[in-house]
Amino acid sequence: MTGEETGRIFHRLCETAFGPVALLWSGRKGAPRIARILIGGPGAPAARMRARLRRAAARSCPRIDDFAERMAAFLAGVDVRFPVRMLRLDLCTPRQRKILRACLAIPRGRVSTYRLLAARAGMPNAARAAGNAMARNPFPIVIPCHRVIRTDGSLGGYGGGIRMKRALLLMEGALPKRREAAFRTARH
Repeated sequence: MTGEETGRIFHRLCETAFGPVALLWSGRKGAPRIARILIGGPGAPAARMRARLRRAAARSCPRIDDFAERMAAFLAGVDVRFPVRMLRLDLCTPRQRKILRACLAIPRGRVSTYRLLAARAGMPNAARAAGNAMARNPFPIVIPCHRVIRTDGSLGGYGGGIRMKRALLLMEGALPKRREAAFRTARH
């Protein structure tokens, strides 16, 4: 990365067990920061993802490569820690940042509800705001919005699709197989 690249947006596309994932990033003084993570969901073609990336040049660096490798490992079932300091949380509103930070506290293998997430963020009556913040989460997987479900126990939505959310929760052990079978029977 050179000084001339400051402010330019680049992308690093990687294939994962759950389909293509793109990291949109920029660098300043050799320190890359991720502005957004795009997930395609299972079965999504990489060509469709590339179409969403037309304005960002394909480029990487060692730190971005490492982040992409962590993303692929996580989506292959490995318990991975992400360097959250690389995320451009400053691009989010203060309210969304509070909710996203509260979401980071949900451990692998566990789920929370939108209501509890709002309360954890210091906004006990803002379950809808928590839901909106999760729907607009610019850093899916790293900020694990897939671990947030509705109070009634139903899964709610997910940017990668409900099948991906269910698969992620099963992979993490947060959705017991017997509950998954009951969920499938009740919903289909």
